[in-house]
Amino acid sequence: MEPQGDTYPVQFSVEYPDRQLNRLTTAFRLIVAIPILVVAGAVGGGWGGWAGGGHGGEVTAGTGGLLFLAPLLMIVFRQKYPRWWFDWNRELLRFSNRVGVYLALMDDRYPSTDEPQGVTLELPYPDARNDLNRWLPIVKWLLAIPHYVLLFFLTIAAVVAIVVAWFAILFTGRYPRGLFDFVLGVGRWGNRVTAYAFLLVTDEYPPFRLSP
Repeated sequence: MEPQGDTYPVQFSVEYPDRQLNRLTTAFRLIVAIPILVVAGAVGGGWGGWAGGGHGGEVTAGTGGLLFLAPLLMIVFRQKYPRWWFDWNRELLRFSNRVGVYLALMDDRYPSTDEPQGVTLELPYPDARNDLNRWLPIVKWLLAIPHYVLLFFLTIAAVVAIVVAWFAILFTGRYPRGLFDFVLGVGRWGNRVTAYAFLLVTDEYPPFRLSP
């Protein structure tokens, strides 16, 4: 169940801030981020692919959060994925990732609720009848268990990298490129797993790698 090509259909990237970052907002990032965290919590945005072992924020069967059960039932019984459900999930995950990038100190611009800023997340809109196996969504979350385990440890490592980057920004004003690329890779991995196991937009199994 390996990817069919070198390029996975879910693409995630963050522009590297090749400039002096705001040291004051970096120093108090958790406090400064409280308003946008309240907004994210109100819509169930969570942290995107940045927390919870790559579960992509809050996945829900009801209102708010990423829609999971409703698309699953539509794919299984009708072989359809309503476009507006896809758009909701995509835009919410994009917003969640902007919040996650801000908390990870990768950008000092305050997260926008609708502008992409320097964060790019591309998801394929599936032709459910031709592109998706109608029964696979029932077990995708189970098949992704190896990713959850690896992402648990990768997330811990990413938190350590962010703490180190916090000190580096305070002293130098720059985010070390190696740490940036590692944290980006963890976010990329988490978004792929979220898109596969919970957004159900692709049947292509996520690769075990940090790179694009």
